[in-house]
Amino acid sequence: MKRMDKKEKKDEKLQNLRHSLAHLLAAAVGEIYKFDKIKLTLGPAIDNGFYYDIDFGGEKIADSDLKKIEEKMRKILPKWTEWECKEIKKDEALAFFKNEYKAELINEIADRGEKITTYTCGGFTDLCRGGHLEHPAQEINPDSFKLDRVAGAYWRGDEKNKMLTRIYGLAFENKKELEDYLKQREEAAKRDHKKLGKELDLFVFSELVGSGLPLWTPKGTILRNLLDDFVWELREKRGYTKVEIPHITKKELYEKSGHWDKFKDELFRITTREGHEFAMKPMNCPHHIQIFDRKQWSYRELPQRYCNSTTCYRDEQTGELSGLSRVRSFTQDDAHVFCRMIQVKEEFLKVWDIVQDFYKPFGFTMRVRLSIHDPKQAEKYLGGKEKWNEAETILRKIVTSKDVDWFEGVGEAAFYGPKLDFMAKDAIGREWQVATIQLDMNQPERFDLFCISEKGEKERLVMLHAAIMGSIDRFLSILIEHTAGAFPLWLAPVQVKIIPVRENHNAYAKQIFELLKENNIRAELDDAEINLGGKVRDAKNNKMPYWIVIGDKEIEIKKVTLESRDAGQLGQISKEELVVKLLEEIKTKK
Repeated sequence: MKRMDKKEKKDEKLQNLRHSLAHLLAAAVGEIYKFDKIKLTLGPAIDNGFYYDIDFGGEKIADSDLKKIEEKMRKILPKWTEWECKEIKKDEALAFFKNEYKAELINEIADRGEKITTYTCGGFTDLCRGGHLEHPAQEINPDSFKLDRVAGAYWRGDEKNKMLTRIYGLAFENKKELEDYLKQREEAAKRDHKKLGKELDLFVFSELVGSGLPLWTPKGTILRNLLDDFVWELREKRGYTKVEIPHITKKELYEKSGHWDKFKDELFRITTREGHEFAMKPMNCPHHIQIFDRKQWSYRELPQRYCNSTTCYRDEQTGELSGLSRVRSFTQDDAHVFCRMIQVKEEFLKVWDIVQDFYKPFGFTMRVRLSIHDPKQAEKYLGGKEKWNEAETILRKIVTSKDVDWFEGVGEAAFYGPKLDFMAKDAIGREWQVATIQLDMNQPERFDLFCISEKGEKERLVMLHAAIMGSIDRFLSILIEHTAGAFPLWLAPVQVKIIPVRENHNAYAKQIFELLKENNIRAELDDAEINLGGKVRDAKNNKMPYWIVIGDKEIEIKKVTLESRDAGQLGQISKEELVVKLLEEIKTKK
């Protein structure tokens, strides 16, 4: 069921509230630090709040200064009764603002032939194109916002420019929503994948290797491989075959696909000693196209379904890197389907089934975003209006045929086609884009992909892009935080820890260890010379699903004492029963 307009209106109102508060922040800062001593730049609404970038000159602003700025915002808010919009000429705007940052924005607006507008409220005037609450004093709850932190930010996000001071604020409709968000954020800090990744020994970063280039430990590698194997298991059942591709590619391939113009600033480029220009691949679709295009295909041989888990590379800016969420090397569980137009719905639904089967064991709440192009920015996309309308109509029919919660995202399409993005809500209520299925009618045309139809004629094909995890690295950042590092048994790097109480119990503990290994159960034998409490504490700290304690009594009755991370003490069980129990739980992915 599609989201109602009411939700969209609520979202728009919240954006307008946050944008209004950004202006209020700028006004408060100006009153405290004097408008003639600082230079205001810009301040948009963002997820959960707003910010404003300010050049304070020689003044140093810290988090400790936020309280007085926040108090000033609340003090002047009652005067912000309504907005006045005014269209002004370029020269007038430059004369009024008198700062190089605003001048840059004004000149750009004028060069685009757009109107230059100012908005005034409570005696404060700012360069702005609109999007505010009509009556801020009436509509903003003074307890619903909070200044959050101070950070450095380069002007326009370019490290070649001057570093400015960015003040972040949080804003919601009411006090309760703000408090709920703060509690959520506190819980998120405990679940931070960067923190847990280190504590659980899953991955590391090395300055010698480079920022944004994760290194996976033995335990982390087990996680990656198990997830990738699971996706392959689901794909193999539905007729996919594996392919392999190189990690560097000639510039010409990306020029033909359209990726060069789109991503050239994000590419790691390589020039060979013969002077040829290559790039580290940022995506895989053009390579799979080349595999498909190796021969002439009959309609009887379609669809062709290729999949490939492979690393891609993008030259992300250092300031944008964040743990596994934003990296420079990432592994995609990528797949492409080459098919006829009449096969699109069936193939989409097959991928949808894979998505459902994959995410079911993890307990995410899912909804779907129909990501379409923004007709106001047609220059951002490959292909003409008719092709886009046709593709979007197809996807809209597919998503409405399913009994799912879905909504449209204008401007969220890939540059070559619309897509269905699967949005997963985690254990603490945050939503993440995960899987995606994309319909591409443009690249098959650019590469002249066709089959021979029943009539013996050339028939233009289409292709589907499908990633179940998207990026394994990013998905793991989400999963670690969703589970707080407490992975289900089937996925846990160490599934069972075996704990002998004393040295004379080691022989029996080793028997159990070997039995579990024989049954492909990942076990760890802790025969270190430390006390029982320390060994159990280590098992809990490492969030192991199960641990077994072996002492005199267990040896006497030829059983083990089993304890669960989630269910506590489970009592004594025979080694045979233990194996059956664990294998059944692994098989069912509970």
